[in-house]
Amino acid sequence: MNLTERFLKYVKFDTQSDELTNMTPSTPGQMVFAQALEKELHEMGLEDITLDENGYLMATLPANIDRDVPTVGFIAHLDTSPDMSGRNVNPRIVKNYEGGDIVLNEKDGIVLRPTEFPEMLNYIGDDLIVTDGTTLLGADDKAGVAEIITAVEYLQLHPEIEHGKIRIAFNPDEEIGQGAHKFDVERFGADWGYTMDGGEVGELEFENFNAAVAKVTFKGRNVHPGYAKHKMVNSIRIANQFILMLPRWETPEHTEGYEGFYHLVNIEGSVEETTLTYIIRDHDRDRFERRKKELEHLTRKTNHEFPGCATIEIKDQYFNMREKIEPVMHIIDVAEEAMKLAGVKPKVQPIRGGTDGAQLSFKGLPCPNIFAGGLNFHGRYEFVPVQSMEKAERVIVEIVRLVGRGR
Repeated sequence: MNLTERFLKYVKFDTQSDELTNMTPSTPGQMVFAQALEKELHEMGLEDITLDENGYLMATLPANIDRDVPTVGFIAHLDTSPDMSGRNVNPRIVKNYEGGDIVLNEKDGIVLRPTEFPEMLNYIGDDLIVTDGTTLLGADDKAGVAEIITAVEYLQLHPEIEHGKIRIAFNPDEEIGQGAHKFDVERFGADWGYTMDGGEVGELEFENFNAAVAKVTFKGRNVHPGYAKHKMVNSIRIANQFILMLPRWETPEHTEGYEGFYHLVNIEGSVEETTLTYIIRDHDRDRFERRKKELEHLTRKTNHEFPGCATIEIKDQYFNMREKIEPVMHIIDVAEEAMKLAGVKPKVQPIRGGTDGAQLSFKGLPCPNIFAGGLNFHGRYEFVPVQSMEKAERVIVEIVRLVGRGR
């Protein structure tokens, strides 16, 4: 099975995660996919294959040399985003893309246009795998899964490539921020790892946001509106006042690069009670802490005007992996050199988000992130160039080759 065939097979598995189930994996489809992969790894003849009750699948490609070299790991996640359906994914390949619009679904008028997604024009001449416009594609991160397994298969077929022990792992629930929560770093046993979970060709990331979620709840008092003067307390209106107190320009749609933000992701409300859910993001740890304090300050300010109305709960989600990667920057050097050997220009940049690698780095497994090749994740306009996946697979092979040489 080649890389493209493998990917097209994998996207057929419905593996959307769900943060409301409080289970691991959060949805049964992820375990179904993990079991299918487990069977495939056994058929390939890999060793130390384990699939635990939480859906964490690990395996080993044994070393083919006697000398002592580091054990390197490659990791991808099983789940797809809850943002859009991943059920009954119907991909197709646009061969030798010539530029211009791609009609995804003629019936529903869904069109992938370079006027809206200009990055499409970077892939003229490539074979683009697209959706039918009714689901996401699932390249995030089934492209990564397919690339890792295909690279391991390539190494098996080319024993002339000397390498040490290689560990691979596939975990659930990355999309809901829980992918690394039950990842057994000690059992994985790698000296360092790479998540194959980035986007466009060349991406290499060892900086990510510090992240937290905040829930601000406003209590109101409902009274018949005809007789409400000096009696009603409308929690929706108070919540709206709170929203307007935050900096207008510090939101995702107005920031880029290293700029952080407050992002209002959900509102649930009535006159009696309204809850705002924010995610807080910043690469700089001090600014991140100040953002949390600002929300707490605005909560106190609200309570000064409406005594006892507002409460806030803030929970940290993950931190910037840079502080854990900087002491072992040679693992970035290896990845950059591997990309160049694969004919890829490295693009070292911060992640405006998070990966399992961030949490794994803080659990003792330094784990930067490498491109998997997909674009427009989490929606109907997602696509992945076949040639980008092939380059990602080649990068894995070159990393293995370099480490085997003692690089």
